[in-house]
Amino acid sequence: MTENGNHSPTHQSRPAPGDSNVNDRRSLKTSLVDPKSCREQGDAHKLTARNAEGEINPYQPRPPSLPRLSKSNKSVSVEESVRSRRLRNSQESLSDPVETGSSTDSLREDQTAPALGAFVPIRTDQDSKVRSLSAVTPASPVFRDRESSLSEYEGRPQSQQSDPTDHRARPAKVRLAPVQPTGTLPALEKSFASATLRAANRIDRDCVDYTVLAREKLGERLHRNLSDSQLLENMGSDTASVDSMRSTYSVLSPIRPQDVRNRSFLEGSVLGSGALLGAEELDRHFPHRRVGIYIATWNMQGEKGLPSNLDDLLLPTDSEFAQDFYIIGVQEGSPDKKEWDTRLQETLGPYYVMLYAASHGVLYLTVFVRRDLIWFCSEVEHATVTTRIISQIKTKGAVGIAFTFFGTSFLFITSHFTSGDAKVYERVLDYNKIIEALALPKGLPDTNPYRSTASDVTTRFDQVFWFGDFNFRLCKARVDVEAIMKRTVGGEMGPLLEHDQLSKEMKEGSIFKGFQEAPIHFLPTYKFDVGCDIYDTTSKQRTPSYTDRILFRSRQADDIKVVKYTSCSSIKTSDHRPVISVFQVKLRPGRDNIPLGAGQFDRSLYLEGIRRRITRELKRREAMKNQSSSSSICTVS
Repeated sequence: MTENGNHSPTHQSRPAPGDSNVNDRRSLKTSLVDPKSCREQGDAHKLTARNAEGEINPYQPRPPSLPRLSKSNKSVSVEESVRSRRLRNSQESLSDPVETGSSTDSLREDQTAPALGAFVPIRTDQDSKVRSLSAVTPASPVFRDRESSLSEYEGRPQSQQSDPTDHRARPAKVRLAPVQPTGTLPALEKSFASATLRAANRIDRDCVDYTVLAREKLGERLHRNLSDSQLLENMGSDTASVDSMRSTYSVLSPIRPQDVRNRSFLEGSVLGSGALLGAEELDRHFPHRRVGIYIATWNMQGEKGLPSNLDDLLLPTDSEFAQDFYIIGVQEGSPDKKEWDTRLQETLGPYYVMLYAASHGVLYLTVFVRRDLIWFCSEVEHATVTTRIISQIKTKGAVGIAFTFFGTSFLFITSHFTSGDAKVYERVLDYNKIIEALALPKGLPDTNPYRSTASDVTTRFDQVFWFGDFNFRLCKARVDVEAIMKRTVGGEMGPLLEHDQLSKEMKEGSIFKGFQEAPIHFLPTYKFDVGCDIYDTTSKQRTPSYTDRILFRSRQADDIKVVKYTSCSSIKTSDHRPVISVFQVKLRPGRDNIPLGAGQFDRSLYLEGIRRRITRELKRREAMKNQSSSSSICTVS
């Protein structure tokens, strides 16, 4: 047994006492094994070979080190020891998580290693229990533990630091300096997605006008369509990575299987992130989080004949863009409701589908939505209320339609109140009965139940629009009203509205609590002679009045912005003029726990409307062709 605890080989032959190599080897072994003698020298990490006289000579040829002893007590050659050391260093560089060097460091180290005849210090391997023949002091920075840092070594006293000029003691691992960039990095492009993903994010041609408007007014913004996995979050401007990860079958953003496993499609995302109705989808389709709503109300007077063209009612020429929702409320509607809905679909064309239609006698309420937005609408609910004493007579009352779009709940009500100049109290009773008896919502979740009351249906929704023939009149003689209208300049109707019954009741708080109305700059819409712009010339000589109105209410202030509020004077088939209004309504993101409508719409109505548009276009082209051919005929006398 030797001093360092290693067993001496049993089968090794004894050398002759006079052998000089043996004496040198014994001297070398004694100097390595005795740690006390190393500490006395003050520089324990300098390991050198000694000659026969005991003097240090770096140029003196040195004998090879003793063979390393294995557990099986077998001798190992110097070549095998060096080969074992190389293999162990390469494995450590791969397995050590804190190692900063690369695999090339071990190769570079081996290239600068001494020859086989030189002394090779062997490091102690922590993973094996075999002990090295070389004694190493704990303070040596060359053979220090891998977990220690360079800063710890620099903070030691000067006496414990190695001499950088001494090449006989070198580190066991060559550490490369961190690579610094040679120049400034290129600027990131704003559009970092690939061409395929940009195609997926592009709004279709139906929405080109909205994109142009957004760029002109508020500047171009960058919007991303991300899946729940947030795959593009850490990609930066790496277009190649995006191209390589895109789906083989579509241009949609890829989804990882673990995201599909972890997500609950029943409850949706807790915070709305990644949900179909969440903030990402909302910002993609509505960057400014505002939706356009077009509302029209019209008392049709029960006429069977419909206008030949409804473009002026739904698509006025003074509007720059079409809107996202079209809501049409009709009082005393045409007996053929199916024909009325078909005409509406024919007018709006293939860009829109009928989301829902409800009726109460001759009260009709229809909701059209842009075709590509039906996926974000919830199930639609409706309810009706009659204000007649006899419930079977359904000429007066209200129809309500409710649904949720993204995370914002909407309620649309069209109603027809009691008629008569002096029946203000009866109309207030109609209003109170409707807000108490209109049973909505039924299955839709209330987005803010703390602000809802059981006695008022209008408090249970974020955005409420109430329109129809309210039958409130101007409390003034007809002669005086006509004189005031002649004096009005620039659409200033303030003098007329001073005598308006509805405005007075709203100020007193007896009706339409919390509702607002846009300023009126159009003439009274009731009552005209059919087919002309002359007010009532019958024996009753009714006073012109603002019976047809559109009111709105919002839970949050400034959520509803009025864009337009006017009448449609070109449609003259009734004694009432239609009233239209355009709104910009703020939207909020929602969660997937809202029951979705699954993209359902009236497909048969849609196809019939498209067929009529095609037929009408073919007839128009045929007429133009016949006209051009007839004008080209020449007569010869």
